[in-house]
Amino acid sequence: MDSLVDRNHTAVTEFILLGLTQDPVLRVILFTIILCIYLVTVSGNLCTILLIRFSSLVHHPMYFFLSHLAFVDIVLSSSVTPNMLVTFLVDKNTISYHGCAFQLGSAAFFGATEYFLLAAMAYDRFMAICNPLLYSTKMSTQVCVQLIMMAYVGGLINGCTFNLGVYVLPFCGPNNVNHFYCDFSPLVELSCSDVSVITVVASSIVGSLILFTGLVVVFSYVYIVITILKMCSTEGRHKAFSTCSSHLSAVTLYYGTTTFIYVMPKSMYSTDQNKVISVFYMVVIPMLNPLIYTLRNKDIKEALKRHMGRKIFS
Repeated sequence: MDSLVDRNHTAVTEFILLGLTQDPVLRVILFTIILCIYLVTVSGNLCTILLIRFSSLVHHPMYFFLSHLAFVDIVLSSSVTPNMLVTFLVDKNTISYHGCAFQLGSAAFFGATEYFLLAAMAYDRFMAICNPLLYSTKMSTQVCVQLIMMAYVGGLINGCTFNLGVYVLPFCGPNNVNHFYCDFSPLVELSCSDVSVITVVASSIVGSLILFTGLVVVFSYVYIVITILKMCSTEGRHKAFSTCSSHLSAVTLYYGTTTFIYVMPKSMYSTDQNKVISVFYMVVIPMLNPLIYTLRNKDIKEALKRHMGRKIFS
């Protein structure tokens, strides 16, 4: 372990990521599976961005938000997946102290940004269904840009907070991080100081983030459901529900997994369960989002068909 002497403590200058498993056969299998998932994630989300940017959908607020969600999914997955793949190939995967802080900050930044984007998309659906006459005014390009900026600023604040948290904690003992990336919980366990205050602060920040954005989503959908039930036309109800189904699926998956990790007491789950759920929300969900929005969205499918048709005939 590389180290330097600072007064009476030995400060850690690098960490060793233990990864998901030490079984050599399982590591090969997981490497293949996760590499395929990562390639699908990048290509799927990149196609979503390009499809929206080079079609008329770019002028629609819902797809404007979706293109940014796809971008965030690419970066969120890329902040941890390449390093995780390395842990399957080498016996000892080390990451520098500053690299560890940067990785945690990046994951916290884009993970929080996704919360805000999902909340903004819920608000967009609320305006489209509950206030259709005011939709073009209330969801103008300026408003959409402001909501996007708020999402990134909120994510940046969250990322900087967790990044600074690593530098505040003194590490002077073991440097084996029992995870596939520098997550906050396993890092806190390695600190040689009292971590009760910073743990409460971190939990409060994440809890407040989930609560605030979650309430926006819940209240939006409560009003959406009330409005839909008041509709006389069965076709109108079906169309309204279909426009929300993709977003609701994405919200359920993301909020469900992250709430389990960051809000539930640690005594209710093991470190291995934490790893598995982290893989799901940081690796699998970014792959599923473009599939959910593509396969369950009529506008996206039609835009894809038009684009593919032009390519074939050209």
